[in-house]
Amino acid sequence: MSTQVEDRRGQSPLAGRGAGIGCGGLVMLLLLAWLTGTNPLQLLDAVGGGGGAPLPAPAPSSTGGAPQDELGQFAGVVLASTEDTWNQIFAQQGSRYQLPTLVLFNDRVTSACGFQSAAVGPFYCPPDQKIYIDLSFFDQLARRFGAPGDFGQAYVLAHEVGHHVQNLLGISTQVHQQKQRVSRTEANRLSVALELQADCLAGVWGYHAARQGLIEAGDFEEGLRAAGAIGDDQMQRRAGQYVRPESFTHGSSAQRQEWLRRGLSTGDPNACETFR
Repeated sequence: MSTQVEDRRGQSPLAGRGAGIGCGGLVMLLLLAWLTGTNPLQLLDAVGGGGGAPLPAPAPSSTGGAPQDELGQFAGVVLASTEDTWNQIFAQQGSRYQLPTLVLFNDRVTSACGFQSAAVGPFYCPPDQKIYIDLSFFDQLARRFGAPGDFGQAYVLAHEVGHHVQNLLGISTQVHQQKQRVSRTEANRLSVALELQADCLAGVWGYHAARQGLIEAGDFEEGLRAAGAIGDDQMQRRAGQYVRPESFTHGSSAQRQEWLRRGLSTGDPNACETFR
């Protein structure tokens, strides 16, 4: 199991902030945040409780040790497998892979990318190179999206690791800069390409994990079902909306399955050129 797992479940996302304003003052600030729709961490910073930083700082890395529950340990094992794969691939290219950290949380979390709710789903934060996930998302994947199974869950984690790889290679920065100079439609297209590449990179990991005997025959179908279940077209239909390809940010179900399958079949990051 990876040593890069930070288990914040059971911790308050506001821990360590606002220590100088007292309990009553903190309650008033939270009430004011609710009334005004303001991020409570920004209010804490405004009154000097957060050190004046423009973005909320990550919570301390104290975790009380590795996860003890089965699902937390599963996430740690998957992360360790991605470390093996990307360490090997980066070494073959003459570079060094920097390990990301996996943060487990409940409901809400503070990251270098801001104060986030579990409603946003799993996400990767480039400034602190951490992957954040509320593991209840796996239950949603099975119950709400009809995509149960270990490999479907592993695919979700490997997709976020794919974003970490993009960050290390400078791809994320290039895309972000380019999005500032193009139309909204073109920016959406770039977002889709970035997400589809992360799907393909997740497949690259799956290819190598299968060769190591970590994935059984038939498991790939679980990942493909998961990719299809969270395509933008399916998400829009599920919300009772018309399918609007121009508004896609992650790609259609067919696109996500296609690029995941490409990574699974080749094991080659160079096959993940989604921007062409």
